[in-house]
Amino acid sequence: MTNNIWWDDLQIHMVEWRRHLHRNPEVSFHEEKTSSFIADMLESFGVEVKRHVGGHGVIGTIRGDQPGPVVMLRADMDALPIHDEKDVEYASRKDGAMHACGHDGHVSILLGTALYFSRNKAAIKGEIRFLFQPAEELLPGGAVHVIADGGLDGVDVIYGIHLWTPLPVGVAASTAGSMMAAADDFYIEIIGKGGHGGMPQSTVDSLVAGSALVMQLQTVVSRSVDPLRPAVLTIGTMQAGAAQNVIAESCKMSGTVRTFDEETRSGMKERIHTMVAQTGAAYGAKTDIKYIMGYPPVVNDERETERFFQEAVHVFGAQNVQASPMIMPAEDFAYYLQQIPGCFMFVGAGNPDKGAIYPHHHPKFDFDEDAMQHAVKLFIAMATGYTAEV
Repeated sequence: MTNNIWWDDLQIHMVEWRRHLHRNPEVSFHEEKTSSFIADMLESFGVEVKRHVGGHGVIGTIRGDQPGPVVMLRADMDALPIHDEKDVEYASRKDGAMHACGHDGHVSILLGTALYFSRNKAAIKGEIRFLFQPAEELLPGGAVHVIADGGLDGVDVIYGIHLWTPLPVGVAASTAGSMMAAADDFYIEIIGKGGHGGMPQSTVDSLVAGSALVMQLQTVVSRSVDPLRPAVLTIGTMQAGAAQNVIAESCKMSGTVRTFDEETRSGMKERIHTMVAQTGAAYGAKTDIKYIMGYPPVVNDERETERFFQEAVHVFGAQNVQASPMIMPAEDFAYYLQQIPGCFMFVGAGNPDKGAIYPHHHPKFDFDEDAMQHAVKLFIAMATGYTAEV
């Protein structure tokens, strides 16, 4: 059942599933049809299914003949509000929505893994649960709802895979400890006193105050954060004014903060609040800030990351298993790792020969579908490796 013909057949199925999902994307918190597709497919494999976990989440369960631990494998399912610009037959049929991050591939990988274990129950010691999670892309994120709904109850360890086009197909990577950043957002309004552009003495210029604040905020990382601790502060938007000869009454801006540890994270939040208030006061303006604490950092368990480096060698070959650098994108898989041990892993999916050259969240994003078979084999190795040891 694990011969080359079986794997070739599985690859055909995964490509079919993935392209169906790619044509029919559903954005965060709206994955009704995606969820039903997953649940129906699992039931066709003979897998026990629980629907509506934390919203549109689905958990499939397969129990082995021998007692043992509970291993959970996770895939996210939501698309992004981006218009698909690819010229392929499986392009999104829904305007303004597409799978631009590989979640269609993640679903297909986990379905393929569930199909494998449904045909190979003798390989299971204990229980394997297949978590298809909604709403990874949008705060507050689906993971918190899955946890609140008891999705992790009884689970001993959790593994997640992300297809990653910055890595070539045939390569895998992870790292122990902090791997992906916490992501916090802020929204600032500076309220001045508008007036005639030729009579600035009777106004409080919110745009000038906002411009000064943008420059002041650039010093938060360079002068308030330990240089040995990675951090990013980015101002992404700024809006003020409507005419060339009118001093703006209000200036609005927004930005994001990325950090890898809670001390730096809380310190930056405090420093930004202080700087907003003091800069506004210096220009005679009022200020308001809404600071949203987003996903925490992804922190892999050391023992489970060690297991990754042991098992991935058998799937990819020693020369193709890498230590991942820390990266600033965020992932709500972090919430699971706060609850139980686990490991988040990247599986290379980039390939210029197949047009898989665009970054994640790009309108032309695509990945090499051959990566899905590598990912299934990694999931199988991680699950069976854990149950064999415990």
